[in-house]
This record gives sequence, structure tokens and C-alpha cells, in this order.
Amino acid sequence: MTGYSASLPNVAVVGLGKIGLTLAAVFANHRYNVFGADINPDVAASVNQGISHIQNEPGLDRLVLTAHKNNTLSATTNTAEATAQAEIIVVIVPVLTDEQNQVDYQLIDRAVAEIAKGIKKDAMVIFETTLPPGDTENRFGKKIEEISGLRPGRDFDLAYSPERVYSNQIIHDLGHYPKVVGGINEKSLKSAAAFYKNALGCKLIEVSSLVTAEFSKVAECVYRDVNIALANELAMFAEDKGVSMAEVISASNSQPYSNIHSPGIGVGGHCIPIYPYFFINKGLSTGLTPLSREINDSMADYAIGKIEKQIGSLKNKNTLILGLSYRGNVKEPTKSTTLVLIDRMLEKGANPFVNDPLFSDREIKQHGAAPLSLYDDNCSKIDAVILQSFHEEYNEIDFSQFTNCQLVLDGRNKLNSQEISRLGITYESIGNQGRQCP
Repeated sequence: MTGYSASLPNVAVVGLGKIGLTLAAVFANHRYNVFGADINPDVAASVNQGISHIQNEPGLDRLVLTAHKNNTLSATTNTAEATAQAEIIVVIVPVLTDEQNQVDYQLIDRAVAEIAKGIKKDAMVIFETTLPPGDTENRFGKKIEEISGLRPGRDFDLAYSPERVYSNQIIHDLGHYPKVVGGINEKSLKSAAAFYKNALGCKLIEVSSLVTAEFSKVAECVYRDVNIALANELAMFAEDKGVSMAEVISASNSQPYSNIHSPGIGVGGHCIPIYPYFFINKGLSTGLTPLSREINDSMADYAIGKIEKQIGSLKNKNTLILGLSYRGNVKEPTKSTTLVLIDRMLEKGANPFVNDPLFSDREIKQHGAAPLSLYDDNCSKIDAVILQSFHEEYNEIDFSQFTNCQLVLDGRNKLNSQEISRLGITYESIGNQGRQCP
């Protein structure tokens, strides 16, 4: 793997997932030679054919193909090799939590060790992966120095700039969200800021340190988690008092300083269910942050309790969960509430079925549930339906085919409650709300 043009700077992007591939493609279309690195050989092979392995990300297919045709984007499974050819190394390898909510560093530790084997003097390493505060310098900077003998801040620049994008609009967000940038020293900060200004053309927020930049990203996620937990708490209280939370939100948010979020059946994805633990495990063990995690993680059990209250024991009941993905119109099952619902249903002796138009039957089966098409005659045998993630296809559901269904639990408050009720099916939601007929 060699550089394509001596006149263009070389960038290595380590980790070619949804965000990494998008970054690589955007850089490669903005006058950079990009060497992508990923441990999955299928991903590397796909990129080297000019094909994006990421779906449902508008504009990404075109950017990958264009960069391929221009010979500015290639990929390899050899991270050290990619790093050795680059003046700038951008790291976007996922950091998740395990079943005990402890940080799982396995993938990124492996990637950093390979980066250290290939890094050249005077290169710049930028971490975009969301990290516990302090890790860029104290874990990864030290690891690179230990292996390479190069000292961060002296022999190579070290910076942190967290990804701040939203699935299905990553390309848009890269150009429109301000890029927070921190460095181990002033030189690293200015070098990273100059790179992002040229590569993305977005506004920059230069902060005083690496740890400030790291802290800011985790704080964003904690803020969202806390506000969702508040909405869920208020919704449950509204149900107890016979009040429509939808009306409350509309009325309350007419005041410009009120921004009550929408309640729901749970919180999923790579960010909100995970990153608050980066603070909790660092010592923020009491207060709103851990309490919000408890509230949001409890919503699946709360929803099941609502179902049991209406139809009784779930033993031998056929339940259909709409949406495997953690949210609508995105193919991503990480920390999806559906996974919790499936486990709870199985524990209670129910027969869980899942429908998700973005996943194949094989993919659904891998998560422990039976797939069910909305056009299958077996829909008539379903006892309860749970809307977990609202894909646009669910706008057109014909609930009249669910002739045995006793209850529809609208976990995202998106379905037409009047239409469902007219069919003789009990409609439940989170917070006594639902979309009404015009």
C-alpha cells in the first residue's frame, strides 16, 4: 500500500465503522490521501472496491466510490502499515462497556499498539473515539511512547477531537457541528485545528486541554441521558395521575426555557447507555448521572409490567416487538431495548417475535427471537405488539390483521391510538399519549 500523490498529505483512519469510514471518505474527497485500517478483512476488501459496507448513511456510497476512482482512498487490515505511511493518524475505534458496565478497552488497546509500531517521528495522532477523561494522554499516549520510544508532545503531536455526529446524517453533521479540539500542548492543538479546518471546513472550538475535550463529549451524553430520564419519570407519574404527557410537553415547552424531552421505552445505541459510565466509573457514583441510568434502563421492565397488567401472565403468549434497532430508520442493534425485551419475554415463558425491515431473518434470529413479516398469516396469532423503534415503514401497519391481539404498547408514542382502539385492541403508551387521527 503506497501513497497516491506526493502533493497530497497522507492520513490514516484507524477503524472503518460507520463514523470512521465516513471520515475517511470525506477526507479523501478533500485533497488527502487516506489509508483506512480495519481488523475486518471484508471491510477492507469492500473499500478497496469502492463500495461502502455501511448502509443508510446518505451520500456515503458516492463519496467512497469517488475517492476510489480518484485513488485517494484505500484500506488494509495492517494498522501499522497504514500508520507508517501517514503524517496524520485519526483513531475512531469503538470503546464500549461490558456486562458489568466496566470499560472494555480490548479493541482500542490492540489498535493503539499497532499504531505505535508504525508511527513516524513528527506525526500527529488524533483520537475521536469517546473516552473516559484522561485516557488520551495517560493510557494511549503512554502506550505509544512505551512501544515506539517517541514522546507525545515532543516527538509527535497528540490531540483529541470527539466525534459529535448522528447516524443517518453524519456527512451533514461533520460540516455543520463545531469540532471540539484539545491538545497535549499548544503545538498539538494548533496542528489538529488546522487539519480539521482544511479537511472538514467546520467551525472549531479549541479547548485548553485533552481532558477538557474528553470531558465535554461525555458530558453531552450525560446531559441527554438525564433529560430523557426526567421525561420518563414525569411520564410514569403522568400515567399515575391520568394526565397526557403529550399535552404536558406541548404546554410546558411553550415556555422558552423548558425543553422536556419525549419519554420512551428505553435508550439504546453506542452513546447514551454507555458513556455515562465513563464518569460513573471515574468516581461520579452518586447523584443524577447514575440515577438517570437506572431510570432509563428500567423502562423495558416498566413496559412489560404495563403489558402484564392488561393481559395477565405472558407465559405461552406470542409477543411481537417492532424494531430490532435501537432507534428508527437506523440499522444498529447495540444496546437496543429490544434485546432486553427479548430476554425478559423468554424469562417469563413468552414467545418473542421481532419485525425489523432493516434486518434479515438470519440477523434477527442471532438475537434470540423469531422473525415475523407483517404480511405473514401468523400475525393473527400475536397476543401483544410492542413498538420499540419507529421505522418509517411502520406508518403503514394494518393492525386489522392482528385479530387475536389484545394490546398494542406504543413504546415511542408514534402510532395512531384511535385507529388501534377502533379495532377493539387496547392501546397503551408511555405517558398516556399517542398520535391521534387528524
